[in-house]
Amino acid sequence: MSGKHAKPNVHLSQVSEMVKRLFRLTLSEIHSLPSYDDQNFYVASTEGGEYVLKIMNSEDSKNLGLIEVQTYAMSYLHQNGLPAQTAVPSSSGQLMSLEEMDCGYGCQKYLVRLLTYLPGTTIAKVPLTPQLLYETGKTAARMDKILEKMEHPHLNMLQREKFIWSLSNVALLEAYIHVLDGDPLQEVVKSVIHHHKTSLDPKRSNFRKCVNHGDFNDLNVLVQPDETDGYRISGILDFGDMNSGYYIHELAITIMYMMTVHPNPIEVGGPVLAGWESVLPLSEVERDCLYLLVLSRFCQSLVLARYSVTLHPENAEYLMISSKKGVSILHQVWELGKEQVERLWFQSAAQFSDRN
Repeated sequence: MSGKHAKPNVHLSQVSEMVKRLFRLTLSEIHSLPSYDDQNFYVASTEGGEYVLKIMNSEDSKNLGLIEVQTYAMSYLHQNGLPAQTAVPSSSGQLMSLEEMDCGYGCQKYLVRLLTYLPGTTIAKVPLTPQLLYETGKTAARMDKILEKMEHPHLNMLQREKFIWSLSNVALLEAYIHVLDGDPLQEVVKSVIHHHKTSLDPKRSNFRKCVNHGDFNDLNVLVQPDETDGYRISGILDFGDMNSGYYIHELAITIMYMMTVHPNPIEVGGPVLAGWESVLPLSEVERDCLYLLVLSRFCQSLVLARYSVTLHPENAEYLMISSKKGVSILHQVWELGKEQVERLWFQSAAQFSDRN
């Protein structure tokens, strides 16, 4: 979570100047893109290229080693056949540049990267057919399997001990839960945290470790129409939440975010799970923990969005996107209970695997 004044607030004229100075490109088009706590711009150059300029918040910009690993991971996935963005070198050959700017809170340093632009529309905007959900699960599993083989001198930077978005750190939400005072949601969140600490934490040593993208959500997955009147995945965005985690964490995160954009959220788990298991079948322990991990991610998303709104009220609309639907889905999944939800997911996954 970045602090109150960490989010950059750079004007279009500054972006133009920066791109010209660092990359020797003249911009023909520029507009801002939505972002949680960084600043992103779509830019097109008169030389013919399309890019995304990403300006990191000043807090994350202090962690150069971590961002170096994330940038490398993107190109590593790209080399291994997954559609990730890659960083464009500046005219001096650097993949990232630390720029000092005053965004209204005094001079601070912001890390700037120019990334390739991936065509497509966010998966949130197209019909989530079972086949597309299957592909989403499969892609998430392929991604983690590729990342597991990645080598980099700063790989240990991904051991983000107190990273608030890691599904290993659900207990850290207790420090933020006051933002739900007076909201009936607070009791559900407290119960989920309690179950996470008592029944899930002791089993974590049995999960298979890997590197997680950590934010495989409906705005970070791009799709394009395919030949069969459906859609295929054309882009994976935003590696800012990468961390050392577990395969089962990535699957839970993927299911949770796809649920927020589906008309019948409970139906999402089966096809995503089937796609995932076509690459990486789950162990018994992992299967047993999936339900609680999906609930845990809902809690992280809802509590931290509510907390961010207190820091950035002007960005409330974007911050609350998944929150609005998330509250009712969390209640629904919680009330249905583990046994019923698991039966729906696992039966539907088995039927789907038989067909594919």
